[in-house]
Amino acid sequence: MKKILPIVLLAALSSAVFAQTGPKNFQPTDFYKIPTVSDAQVSPDGKWVAYEVSEVDTAKDKRVSHLWMQSWDGKQSIQLTYGDEPASKPRWSPDGKYLSFLSSRDSKNGAQLWVMDRRGGEGKKLTDIKGDLNDYAWSPDGGRVALVIQDPEKKGKDSKDEPKTTKPIHIDRYHFKQDYEGYLENLHQHLYVFNLGTKKIDTLTSGNYDDSAPDWAPDGETIAFVSNRDGDPDKSENTDIFSVETRQGGALKQLTTWKGQDGKPQYSPDGKTIAYLRQNSEGYTMYALSELCIMDADGKNTKNLTQQLDRPADNPAWSKDGKTIAFLIEDDRDKYAAVYNLQTKQITNISGRGKFNISDITAHSANNWLISYTTPYMPYEVYALESGKFRRLTFHQQDWLKGVKLADVTSFKSVSKDGTSVSGILYRPDSTANKKLPFILFIHGGPVGQDDYSFDGTCQVLASAGYAVATVNYRGSSGRGIKFTNAINADWGNKEVIDLHGAVDELIKQGIADPDKLGVGGWSYGGILTDFMIASDTRFKAAASGAGSALQVANYGIDQYILQYDNELGQPWKNIEVYNKISYPFLHADRIKTPVLFMSGLKDFNVPTAGSEHMYQALKSLGIPAELVLYPNQFHGIGVPSYQVDRVQRYIKWFDKYLK
Repeated sequence: MKKILPIVLLAALSSAVFAQTGPKNFQPTDFYKIPTVSDAQVSPDGKWVAYEVSEVDTAKDKRVSHLWMQSWDGKQSIQLTYGDEPASKPRWSPDGKYLSFLSSRDSKNGAQLWVMDRRGGEGKKLTDIKGDLNDYAWSPDGGRVALVIQDPEKKGKDSKDEPKTTKPIHIDRYHFKQDYEGYLENLHQHLYVFNLGTKKIDTLTSGNYDDSAPDWAPDGETIAFVSNRDGDPDKSENTDIFSVETRQGGALKQLTTWKGQDGKPQYSPDGKTIAYLRQNSEGYTMYALSELCIMDADGKNTKNLTQQLDRPADNPAWSKDGKTIAFLIEDDRDKYAAVYNLQTKQITNISGRGKFNISDITAHSANNWLISYTTPYMPYEVYALESGKFRRLTFHQQDWLKGVKLADVTSFKSVSKDGTSVSGILYRPDSTANKKLPFILFIHGGPVGQDDYSFDGTCQVLASAGYAVATVNYRGSSGRGIKFTNAINADWGNKEVIDLHGAVDELIKQGIADPDKLGVGGWSYGGILTDFMIASDTRFKAAASGAGSALQVANYGIDQYILQYDNELGQPWKNIEVYNKISYPFLHADRIKTPVLFMSGLKDFNVPTAGSEHMYQALKSLGIPAELVLYPNQFHGIGVPSYQVDRVQRYIKWFDKYLK
């Protein structure tokens, strides 16, 4: 018999269904819905913007990127590529008729260069290169393309198929490991020029060096690029800017001689000047900041334009008329846009400052720029910056954001016990929260970097689970000047811990953090500092230490930081006291009372899994609750979408177990 529900019950059910259609708290599975919008490029006529959108294919558990095109007036949005094979690095031909990109579709040799008519139609594959094609740039006349290609792996003379037994890995390099790349054999990336008419490829550079970041001179006769050509490039991170003539066997010239990192060369529109970034100090250091410089195209008359800022500069971009250079400034939780006027020698903020961040900037016209823009409530989208005003161009985040309720984000400051002022960002379930909450201190990695006003999905999901969450820019972070950043040089886990504890004390004092329900976590250097925090104070009831390390001498030779060890800490057999000092969490593991969730990617060469295993085993030996989660085939950054969701689900479950 068919059951008939009373009218009152039907009304109640309707109300319940209606209520469920409203925004819900941000959940771990919402990570599947977030697209990544990046690499926006303005067409030569300024009427269109091409860019890349990466979305999760849940069936295949991977991200796939495709190309889109947006009209500058905001009226038209067109998806250009489809299918299972990703397309990336969109670039306009100089005449604006074609859009090129990289894709591995129809290729047995990895990514190749493709081109399509911007008015529509199928793409056409231009190259079939052996070796990894990592980057490219159009010549000003549109007849050639500069290619950055890594040497292909060497195979035996008679090798046609993959051998049944993998050949041994032979290594003779000083720096022999790198995350994502693995063990480093003598394979290098060089510059080539591909002629679109003849299909001929000319070799521009060769040798035991890595060459990158090509930028064509406006006359098409030379290319500026970046390379480390020290006697043994493995033993320094010095990079210089060179120029090379754009023909087979063309002359090569070194333009900079600064014994630090020079990079991102950009020719001025008239070709007379090159803008570039330079590390503020010579020699190796983890704690440098980048400064905007210019020089004549022949390398003479170098000028440092931003030294007085004492803040990192990034993404130099010439204006169309060559009178100004735009760049980004990282300053105390902000990243905003500025221009340097070559005539007045003045720096002007063109974007203002607020609860937003800008990641890229490209010239559009006289006072107009194309930027990538984010807020604590929206991942990156493409915007126009017109005479100091923002205009949104893309809306890929719109649909999923409509269905979620995000945490409230505010800023705060604290003063450490030694008088240092420290900045932080606070996430709470909603803006009306006025009671003490279970609390999680989530520590950023780096250490050089900063927590800023960009969208932070991890903090959002933890706050949505009912926690007050704080991120803190401890000493060693960027955005506060070189003295602040360099304060932790060869002294890990000291001043940072003082700053982090000071921030927790401040939030307890304000009645935000419940002192009886404190948690701490982080990834990479954030995992390292998590171990320091729980070894220095037992007040934390739960911790999540991801991709960290604590017995630092044991990392010598197993991670990618050999230059840092030898230059900052000294070799262990000469300076074991320093290694013991910064290994405090492991050597004093018996002081830890906090249950810890350890995590790591099994192919991580940045901070290898051994670092987590050391601490996990120590706590298990001491009878402290601990779990170890290992993600197969993952590097330092966990890339598989389901693993990313799993990680935050485990965070919430772990903290709920001990804090709620």
